[in-house]
Amino acid sequence: MDKLSLTRRAFVTSASAFGLVGASGLALPYYSRANQRPAFTHGVQSGDVDATSGMVWTRTDRPARVMYEVSTTESFASATRLAPLDTSPASDYTVKRLLTDLASDQDIFYRMVAADLSDINAVSEPIIGRFRTAPSSKRDVRFAWSGDTAGQGWGIDETGMKTYSTIAKHTPDFFLHSGDTIYADGALRDEVDLPGGGKWKNVVMLDGKRKVAETLDEYRDQWKYNMMDKHVLALSAICPTFYQWDDHEVLNNWSDSKDLSKDDRYKEKSIHVLAARAARAFHEMTTIRYEPSEPGRVYRKISHGPLLDVFFLDMRSYRGPNGANLDETLTPKSRMIGEEQSKWLKRELANSKATWKVIAADMPLSLVVWDDAAKKAGFEAVSNNDNGKPKGRELEFADVLRFIKTAGITNTVWLTADVHYTAAHYYNPDKAQFQDFNPFWEFVSGPIHAGTFGPNDLDMTFGPELKFIKAPTAEQGQNLPPSAGLQFFGLVDISGATEQLTVRLMDRDDNELYKVILDPVRSA
Repeated sequence: MDKLSLTRRAFVTSASAFGLVGASGLALPYYSRANQRPAFTHGVQSGDVDATSGMVWTRTDRPARVMYEVSTTESFASATRLAPLDTSPASDYTVKRLLTDLASDQDIFYRMVAADLSDINAVSEPIIGRFRTAPSSKRDVRFAWSGDTAGQGWGIDETGMKTYSTIAKHTPDFFLHSGDTIYADGALRDEVDLPGGGKWKNVVMLDGKRKVAETLDEYRDQWKYNMMDKHVLALSAICPTFYQWDDHEVLNNWSDSKDLSKDDRYKEKSIHVLAARAARAFHEMTTIRYEPSEPGRVYRKISHGPLLDVFFLDMRSYRGPNGANLDETLTPKSRMIGEEQSKWLKRELANSKATWKVIAADMPLSLVVWDDAAKKAGFEAVSNNDNGKPKGRELEFADVLRFIKTAGITNTVWLTADVHYTAAHYYNPDKAQFQDFNPFWEFVSGPIHAGTFGPNDLDMTFGPELKFIKAPTAEQGQNLPPSAGLQFFGLVDISGATEQLTVRLMDRDDNELYKVILDPVRSA
């Protein structure tokens, strides 16, 4: 495959020419409206890209045979043709595959055409996406992260999910979505009254978004809705998304012991049934890789060259029930990531040869997140708000932090979202109740398109120092709409020359709010 000179920014322009979004400013639900031909309904996605492979995804409007070409040139000269894959109602006409045997640090273009299985001569217009594989040598790396999409009733208005396009301007190697990728428990209305007057209008709607998701199709509709936004489509066409999940992919603050008996919104009262349907939709609608040893697993490591490994945690699937979080010993009930995931994280961190080890956590370590915010009862995240020695879920993370220190693992950075504001925390053992760890940073970002909340209290068990925060003021109140501007993402740059890691906290208008440069600890 030939080397490619086309820039990613140039491809953004060319991708628009292929009809990824409509001229009206809103995403069109179909690329071709000719009923006699199949159509791609929700764009393309790539994800979980490493140096030699990457996942790609699309969806058709009917049973279809999807034919693939892969090239390193936009013209698709000398393209490699892959075996076709069929879509069917069983997976809601979605299809994804792993592209393999790719060259490292290479722009990869993929083109798909769909043929109607009932009339194989009826062929769609092509659809194209691109990504760049991870490097095998030390070069500059840039990625973005955020979380929380279409929450608290704020759907697609006339502006749309603008922060996605702001991220795209920075042409990151990938976008890390830190969870709450959808709001399956967040029904939308056509209009919402805004504080101080005026109305927010959700100009794009689906019937499946007018109520909480319970059926498999309703969970699928949550994903389809987000992919009707022009900004989401445009970023997905040019930038891989690395997904993890949190609670709203199923319902608010869920765990295996969630009780829905008194929640009148749900006719289906089994959390196990809802979680199973939600998980199936999550894996159908995203580019997350398939793990044969545990189908449906979310936690994983993705290597992005010699400078970066990303460790994706699943802080939802293996947790004990939300409660007082004051257990004195570590048991399955008091765990949050579970024994097997904890062992995996330690093992993979110890084996990592990358300069920087980014731990992508879908919830913060020390911010106090209540299970029942109104009553300030129970705990949804790690901390228990007692500012003392580790108890409950804190025991599990104290064990991980102790292991990182004891094993001599250096250059760890934690990234998270969840709380709907942005902040920078420096964890200082000298100021902690638990001190058997090396100092590290945790950066919080989001929401990308949801209500803005906060700030939350900090629990001092692990000694976090608040270095920066941007959250609503008391006068502004809570659940601010995206139009208020307090939508956030983070940018991480790693220098190929110096190996320094720079974190910038940004808002949706691309203002830099905070910046810190971290020097790597060099091995002796």
